[in-house]
Order: sequence, then structure tokens, then C-alpha cells
Amino acid sequence: MKRIGLLSDTHGMISQRIFRFFDEVDEIWHAGDIGNVETAEQLSAFKPMRAVVGNIDDHNLRHMFPEILRFYSEEVDVLMVHIGGYPGHYESQVKNEMIHHHPPQLFISGHSHILKVIYDEKYNLLHINPGAAGNSGFHKVCTAVRFTIDRKDIKDLEILEYDRTKFDHD
Repeated sequence: MKRIGLLSDTHGMISQRIFRFFDEVDEIWHAGDIGNVETAEQLSAFKPMRAVVGNIDDHNLRHMFPEILRFYSEEVDVLMVHIGGYPGHYESQVKNEMIHHHPPQLFISGHSHILKVIYDEKYNLLHINPGAAGNSGFHKVCTAVRFTIDRKDIKDLEILEYDRTKFDHD
């Protein structure tokens, strides 16, 4: 059993609320737009981290992390990209090359700054976009997600949500 902390779009800023929310997780997964190497190092020093780069991430982060990550966590096949869309509106490359022919059980993307948890009946997969955890962008609410993977089951999903104007406040 693994507890996962999932976030995206930190854009180089992390609230202390994220660290408290992820205190009991085993791993952190970052769905891109990390923002800078310092943010990646801060998260990696806190918990083991898997990440993909996003469209704002520079060459330094591109040397550290891939654009696409496909892996197993427990017995769950996971696909993570930054710009991937969501059920019914997948990005064409993601849909054609990675979802249509060999769908994962869990598809994670970021980029939109909009929290979404959607089950795709057509491809029998769960899609999670954790929204935006950073303080840069159009979003008014910062979000992050944590959940448990227990063998083949994805369960116990919880959401952290707080007003962006109170980014560093308790």
C-alpha cells in the first residue's frame, strides 16, 4: 500500500500547507510546471518524488525529469504528462499514442490549473488533474490531492483546497 501526494503547477512556489498535507504520504508525484530546480529539490528532500516537466520548466528541469512518465505503482499502471487533457478532450498525441492503444489505469495531467477527478468509462481509467498548487496563474484556489494505491485499488482520495490570497497563511 502506498500513500501518494499529487500536485501540479507549483511555478516555483510551495505553501507550507502542502508539506503538512503530504506529511503522511510515501511519495510525491508532480504533474509539471515545477518552476525551478530549488522547488524540485525541496520536494525531493521531503519525500521521494516522481515528476514530469511542464511547458514553463527550463532546460535544467528538463535534464532532471521526462515529459512523459509511465510506471507501475503497486499494481496500477500510471501515465503522467503535463499537457494531456481529460476524458473526452484528450490531447491528440496522448490519446493516439498512449491512451487509445494501451490505456493506463490512472492518467494524471496538470496544466489547466483546474482540479478534476473523472472516471473515463470508454478507456476504463481514472483521470486526475490536481489543479494548481502554486501562486502563479489565473486560479483563485490552490489545490493538491492525496490518495492511496492498495495493490490494484485507488482509494481514499482527499483534496487540499485553500484561497490563493492566503497562500502562506494558516
